Amino acid sequence: MLDFLWNLGSFAIALGLLITAHEYGHFWVARRCGVKVERFSIGFGKAIWRKVGQDGTEYVLAMIPLGGYVKMLDERVDDVPDELKPQAFNRKSVWQRIAIVGAGPMANFVFAIFALYIMYLIGVPSLKPVIESTQSDSPAAVIQVTRPMQVLAVGDQKVRNWEEVTYALVSHIGDSQIDLTLAPMSGLMGEERTYRLDTSNWQFDPEKQSPMSSLGLNIFRPEISPVLSFVSEEGAAHAGGIQVGDELVAIDGETYQDWDSFVDKIKASPGQLLQITVRRNGEQLHLNVTPGSRSGSRGVSEGVLGVAPTQAPWPEAMQLQLEYGFGESLLVAADKTWQLVAVSIKLIGKLFTGDVSVKNLSGPISIAQGAGSSANYGLVYFLGFLALISVNLGIINLLPLPVLDGGHLLYYFIEVITGRPVPEKVQEIGFRFGAAMLLMLMSIALFNDFSRL
Repeated sequence: MLDFLWNLGSFAIALGLLITAHEYGHFWVARRCGVKVERFSIGFGKAIWRKVGQDGTEYVLAMIPLGGYVKMLDERVDDVPDELKPQAFNRKSVWQRIAIVGAGPMANFVFAIFALYIMYLIGVPSLKPVIESTQSDSPAAVIQVTRPMQVLAVGDQKVRNWEEVTYALVSHIGDSQIDLTLAPMSGLMGEERTYRLDTSNWQFDPEKQSPMSSLGLNIFRPEISPVLSFVSEEGAAHAGGIQVGDELVAIDGETYQDWDSFVDKIKASPGQLLQITVRRNGEQLHLNVTPGSRSGSRGVSEGVLGVAPTQAPWPEAMQLQLEYGFGESLLVAADKTWQLVAVSIKLIGKLFTGDVSVKNLSGPISIAQGAGSSANYGLVYFLGFLALISVNLGIINLLPLPVLDGGHLLYYFIEVITGRPVPEKVQEIGFRFGAAMLLMLMSIALFNDFSRL
């Protein structure tokens, strides 16, 4: 219940900030173009707070926080007194209307730059993208790894941490090949080497694996000890008598090999009685434990024990602090925002070509979970999440669907070319089509959300 409330609160804050930024973009440019704004609303439905400003605009905070709107004076919607007609939206030039409509998505991109700017000023603790081996019979098998190697670039995109590697790899989904540039961690200048991975048969399921593991790249991790450093008081392990400091020896008579194998065994045994052998104070104990059950990928139940091993600290050479000064942070934030825009556009394109499955679409539930998870890790990660969602919100609103900003812009650009507005009947048909398309996409996203619960 606490997790639900935390996710809901984080989602409300994130969505409120993003909607406010988007609508303020419309509002600010409309005012600069001499359009009278009648209402600035964050949310829909019944107002829980309202105030009329000195500018005559009614500012509203509504009950349903799933959007917002800026209501401008418009003769196509209401009767407008003669003295106010020069302030009507429909009376403005086509270029002014384009500026007003396009300002919403642009404000989302500006907000992303601002969020990333603050994030880089604070500093982001990160890890260098280092691999320790590759899997045989995988696209990455062409890479010969004899010592830890750092990924320096994916294609022509330089990368500094695993997040950047992930975005870069995802942008290549559907490509027949990917170039990876690597160098030994302890290597000298000039030891960089570029490997060409054959990805014509690359199978990547984001619900089950990361793009790195799907390519066969084994990420470097510090040594994991079988000594338990954490046992949840609410978990199955604690109920079975397992304690912090216990050393794993065997599970169901099979000698403990490594942590991944142990986890796989637990996941495969939800609700099944297991005998786990541990060493405590030099004495071996055989404990009967029944793993709990939780919904894993695709709704399949998997076992959960509620324990964590002892992991050696990360080597200092692999740790990275992304932190910049006042001026440089702005440049880095702008560059990062551009990268997010480019990746998002590529993914949308691959969605329509079929290279990316519609199963990867996410709706408000997944966004809420992402907001809660990122907020749980700290402010810098929440800021990064806000930037990513803001960029995606801006791009989605620019899609040429008539119910979105992009659809209105499409009509206005047609007006620029033809010299006359698109007929009302044509616009009405377009709005109906756009609404149907948007409803279909939202339904798919919500279905995906519920299937992941």
